[in-house]
Amino acid sequence: MEMTDKASQFAHEAGEKIANASTQAADALSEKGEQLKNAEQRLMRHCCSYVKDNPATSLGIAVVAGFLLSRLLSARY
Repeated sequence: MEMTDKASQFAHEAGEKIANASTQAADALSEKGEQLKNAEQRLMRHCCSYVKDNPATSLGIAVVAGFLLSRLLSARY
């Protein structure tokens, strides 16, 4: 009977450790997700500000990027 109690206790402790580790991982992922969301928002604000301050340059960049993408994508097919 003592062996089954030890095995049960070991399984219970292992389950708690796994649950704690998964909770910590979920918390870390949630925190990183929030950081990425904040970084995306800052980048979008910066881009919008740049486009407003430099409309001609932004248009030129967009045209060149579109041209390069069309060349890359048409070369594959």
